[in-house]
Amino acid sequence: MTAVVQPLNTEVNRNDAKSEGRSERKKQLIRRLVTHACIWVGVLLSLFPFYWLFAMSTQSTAQIFGYPPDLLPSNQLWTNIKGVLGSVDLLRALLNSFIVSGALALLVMFFDSLAAFTFAKYEFPGKKVLFGVLLTTFLIPGSLSLVPSFVLMSKLGWVGGLQALIIPGAANAFGIFLLRQFFESSLPNELVESARIDGAGFFRTYWSIGLPMVRGGIAFLGIFTFIGAWNDYVWPLVVLVNPGTQTVQTALAALNTQYSTNYGWVMAGALISVLPLIAIFIIGSRHFIANIAAGAVKG
Repeated sequence: MTAVVQPLNTEVNRNDAKSEGRSERKKQLIRRLVTHACIWVGVLLSLFPFYWLFAMSTQSTAQIFGYPPDLLPSNQLWTNIKGVLGSVDLLRALLNSFIVSGALALLVMFFDSLAAFTFAKYEFPGKKVLFGVLLTTFLIPGSLSLVPSFVLMSKLGWVGGLQALIIPGAANAFGIFLLRQFFESSLPNELVESARIDGAGFFRTYWSIGLPMVRGGIAFLGIFTFIGAWNDYVWPLVVLVNPGTQTVQTALAALNTQYSTNYGWVMAGALISVLPLIAIFIIGSRHFIANIAAGAVKG
């Protein structure tokens, strides 16, 4: 009797284990499906504004304000682009924006990383006080500095020139604070001490050891700075009194005339201005994504 009960119990246990395994696999499959569905919904919601911008750039003003709104592209894209190029010097404005944004990104990445490396890995008198003063600049609204900055640019004779957009923004507290955190978490003190023992000076240690360890943070800061400078409108509007030095945002603002505005042209201009930002993000994001992935593998 005992010999018969034991095989029956074993068979029941196997069936229970199989059913539990199937149930667990079903739960995992459902979780994966729900996760992927949420991801796809998020992706579609993120891409929809870009699609809507493209659709409106192919429509006339009447189609844009039509009800119900037409979600499909029309055939006015080239007409709108020709209208934009005929109304404002958009190509020159794009070149000016590239010069300003590229120069700002390079300068900010260099000066902010240099200052952040110093704050993170070196001791000097007044270090904490100076860093505290630096952080307090976060509390000052940027609009408060418009008038003093304009007066300073006027004294220097830079009003109307692109240097008035580049030099004042060559370093900022946000980048220093951000990269300081990267240096403290990614660069061991022992590595810096080893470089000193081997005879490496400050700049050699910074360039050969510090920078490679924080490539991801520097890439992010460069992209962030480039996009911010590209989209800046208020300061270029104030200081660029020369039409030949207009940036893309001030040039697009000129499409909004006092009496009428062709919103098809405005959308086409906005589409043209967005394309370089997408390209810069795709190119730059590879560096900090690859750096994050490398850190995850090491960890």
